[in-house]
Amino acid sequence: MALVALLIPCFVISFDVTHSCQNADNFVGASSPGDIVIGGLFAIHGKMLHPEEHPMRPVIQNCAGFEIQVFLQTLAMIHAIEMINNSTLLSGIILGYEIYDTCAEVTKAMGAALRFLAKFNASKDTVEYKCNYSDYIPRIKAVIGSSYSEIAMAVSRILNLQLIPLVSHASSAEILSDKIRFPSFLRTVPSDFYQTRGMVRLIHRSGWNWIGLIATDDDYGRSALESFGIQAMANKLLEELKKVTFTDNEKEVHFDAKGDLNMGYDVLLWKEISGHIVITEIAEYDLQKDDFIFKDEEKEMEFLNFKKVKSTCSRKCRPGQMKKVSASPHTCCYECVNCPEDHYTNQTDMDYCFLCNNKTHWAPVNSTTCYKKTVEYLSWNDWFAILLIILSGLGVVLIFAISTIFTRNLDTPVVKASGGLTVCYVILLCHFFIFASTSFFIGEPREFKCKSRQAFFGISFALCISCILMKSLKILLAFSFDPKLQNFLKCLYKPIPIVVTCTGIQVVICTFWVIFRSPFVEQNFFIRRVIILECNEGSIVAFGVILGYIAALAFICFIFAFKGRKLPENYNEAKFITFGMLIYFIAWITFIPVYTTTFGKYRPAVEITVILISNYGILCCNFLPKCYIILYKQETNTKSAFLKIIYNYSSKSVGSLTVNQISLESNCTNPQYPITNSCCKSEKTSVNGNCHFEVSKHSLIREKVPPKNTAGTISRKRLSSI
Repeated sequence: MALVALLIPCFVISFDVTHSCQNADNFVGASSPGDIVIGGLFAIHGKMLHPEEHPMRPVIQNCAGFEIQVFLQTLAMIHAIEMINNSTLLSGIILGYEIYDTCAEVTKAMGAALRFLAKFNASKDTVEYKCNYSDYIPRIKAVIGSSYSEIAMAVSRILNLQLIPLVSHASSAEILSDKIRFPSFLRTVPSDFYQTRGMVRLIHRSGWNWIGLIATDDDYGRSALESFGIQAMANKLLEELKKVTFTDNEKEVHFDAKGDLNMGYDVLLWKEISGHIVITEIAEYDLQKDDFIFKDEEKEMEFLNFKKVKSTCSRKCRPGQMKKVSASPHTCCYECVNCPEDHYTNQTDMDYCFLCNNKTHWAPVNSTTCYKKTVEYLSWNDWFAILLIILSGLGVVLIFAISTIFTRNLDTPVVKASGGLTVCYVILLCHFFIFASTSFFIGEPREFKCKSRQAFFGISFALCISCILMKSLKILLAFSFDPKLQNFLKCLYKPIPIVVTCTGIQVVICTFWVIFRSPFVEQNFFIRRVIILECNEGSIVAFGVILGYIAALAFICFIFAFKGRKLPENYNEAKFITFGMLIYFIAWITFIPVYTTTFGKYRPAVEITVILISNYGILCCNFLPKCYIILYKQETNTKSAFLKIIYNYSSKSVGSLTVNQISLESNCTNPQYPITNSCCKSEKTSVNGNCHFEVSKHSLIREKVPPKNTAGTISRKRLSSI
């Protein structure tokens, strides 16, 4: 209230009737600078004075008749702008205002509108004329006012040049709703159209037919009066017309509830007879019955003959097709095109094809329906799966056959040289598990199968390779004559800890895989006609680590076996281990590109095939040569034959050494292949020092005996033990 008390005297003085406009700044009623300036048009005075002398001079005259209510509206606008500036609503932006007194006169309001159009930040208040005001920035961004529709119409037409919004709080003329003529006009009051319609509705409901109207003698009053007269007359006429009933050709005609006449249509047939056009009525269309009524059968037959007349530019599109607008200038003409894949239509003349659910259904080209995708996986009755099962079964049979052969020849040198029956059984059991793991890749994928198949295979293969690695290390240790290498191999050769450690690492890898990124059953929808039910490995990295770890063990085994490839003939197991590892590498190197490029239900079959190839390769290379010696080369599977071969190999390995004397054992029998002084007695020694052999139950021990006479002797290398 204090603000109002201070501003009222200021505005009363500012709008004093005794002051005239001396310059452009005096024309402004109230203003405040800002980043964005909002204009205001208020009729603070009710009229503009017109002096008798020189009434036609082009000057802005003084105003009279102070309107306190409009003045308070002006203060409300200023107060609202100040409140916004003092708040955080427009942070960093200050609103300004520029308010003019229209004196309820169009002339003075137009003068204010011209100042609104002046260019922003221009040195003078000039309005530029342009053909395009898109880049033109006016000084005023929006205008509030005015209270009179007559002024709003005039000002809005000028502001339309730059589409400056004019927001009125009181102009309610119906014409201002025309957005073609007043595109930038907005108002916060309803249009007079609704006011007069409400008055007509009130009169109609009250049942009045004699009323008086009071309106102002200006555009606003005249427009409202005209709108009221039109709506009232229309309402009276409507009520009277609804009651109209008349007879036409013995048929009662009236308006229905919707205001439609209940008359039908005559169907006329134009015929050309002898060069003249003859018009004949053949039927009547009844609106109520929604059907045609014929006067006689002849007219009906003539009507039915219309079906014979072909008047179409396009044929009907069959189900499975859709309409495509042709290049013809006639929009009703089209051509029929087949629905693409995975789309269908089941009716004629369809405008578009329906899309099938690509995950569960499919459709060929020109389809009338969607077909459900079949769920596929590598089933037990698939021919390829049956072949793989047979191969796995043959591998199991081969394992049992080898186990039987080795068990029945337990005490032979070949079995003992293979590490003994226990090691052989462990390796054969691993091969059995590997063959058995292939069954987890066949049949409908389940959660248990997906989680266990790779782990079962990976752990079995790691244990198998670890045992073979120990065998390779043992053979290399037995026939190594380099003292440094032999000492290193002796320190490294810890069979049980190494096998447990190598296998345990694979167990840890598989455990982490199953716990953190476990494989799961997945439906693959990327193949058009089928849904592939398969195992998602969960983590391709973990799968690669499992295979990579087995490959690393196989590579170490390959290196050790390759080092011992030139061992004695009966100890050439290292050579066959080398071949087995080569088969493994070739199979799994081939597996990587084939597996990554194979999709569909036969993808698991690729891995089964590689598992079978690598497993058969290692199994056959390790055990079939031994079985061959046991069954068909029995003469070489004796202690004496082994001793001879070992002696010959040792002689070649220490060819630079001279054997002076070999003590013979008195009760020794000659072997199948005679060896001079080959039976040694530990009690006898030569004068110059000698080497003796002692054949125990399981091993042959070579030992260096210190010479009694060192003259002319050569240091001897020890023979390795088996």
